[in-house]
Amino acid sequence: MQSLLRWSIENSTPNDAGTPPAPRSDLDPAIIDQILGRPDAELMKENLQVALDEERELDDRVQALDNFEMLVENIDNANDLEKLKLWELLHGLLTSETSEDDIKRLVLWIVGTAVQNNPSAQTSYLSFNPLPSLLSFLSPTPSHPSPAKTRSRAVYALSGLLKHNSAAVDQLTSANGWEILKAALGDSDIGVRRKVAFLVGTLLLPSSAEEEQQQQAQSSTSSVGTLSTSTALATATASTATSLHTPNSSNAPIHPNSHASMLTSPSFFSTSAQTRQALEEHGILETLVEGLVNPVPFGEDGEDGEGGDEEFEGKCVAILNTYLVSLKGQLPPSQKEKLATFVKGQLEKVGVDGLVDRWSLGTEDIEGLKSALGLI
Repeated sequence: MQSLLRWSIENSTPNDAGTPPAPRSDLDPAIIDQILGRPDAELMKENLQVALDEERELDDRVQALDNFEMLVENIDNANDLEKLKLWELLHGLLTSETSEDDIKRLVLWIVGTAVQNNPSAQTSYLSFNPLPSLLSFLSPTPSHPSPAKTRSRAVYALSGLLKHNSAAVDQLTSANGWEILKAALGDSDIGVRRKVAFLVGTLLLPSSAEEEQQQQAQSSTSSVGTLSTSTALATATASTATSLHTPNSSNAPIHPNSHASMLTSPSFFSTSAQTRQALEEHGILETLVEGLVNPVPFGEDGEDGEGGDEEFEGKCVAILNTYLVSLKGQLPPSQKEKLATFVKGQLEKVGVDGLVDRWSLGTEDIEGLKSALGLI
């Protein structure tokens, strides 16, 4: 053991305590990056540069955008899009005449992921007035076709941008978006129809403040009953809101990438009144009723769904239920009669329990709808 220690001392390089050790020159920076991981901001910029390079293979550009989408699933990375000035590049890629459909479809995916449940990212992207571009994918022309997959991704992007954001809904109105959504309720692809109906239904749901006002108005004329599905959804929203930090809470930081930031201005995220007005003014309620009574076949040649689609049907009924029951809206007499006849026919076929399963509504919802239509 002593011999080994003596040999080690004799063969070691003396180290001057005053001289710092020289840096290792044999360490590959690429290996260090691989071990420690590169900053996400750097990865986002690098992947977007690959996607923008039209001389690269399409597969490489698609993979780069796929990587980019995974990065913006992180809400902080999504907010960095503005700091890094990447929103402008993304929107340019989306609207470029030379961008392939695969590229546009992935950019729509990125947009939808980055802005959903993220008020800060929503506001950043809205500064580019993107609604006309996003809506254009839902109204293709022979010279600018839009495959079903791309239309579906466009609805995904629209949903992320519009939900809980009244400013975005204002832009939708200015861009004639309600007429485009109305037409999309008859899209040849049933998946697109379902997504559009779900989006409209989500925008129509009253906020917690609106629901509370409605309940207070109802309490003076009727006793409180079991909550309907629509009420439960709004109540859940209220519960979530009250659990967030608010400006009156102690130690309550308000972050721009949180919906807590919107509690200081409830009108920011309330879209129910705007949507109700649009449904009434643009004849969308009639479109929904007609879609139930006389379902439009779907498929490339209209060869499918002659008897309707249960999922789409359920989403349409949910919208009408929110309008008639939760918001106390009134259909034109002719449309009310058509809807009442339809619901009565379905009740005779499968009963209340059958409709609960078919439409994914609660028993209270069905009973409320029956009452609103004069079927009780």
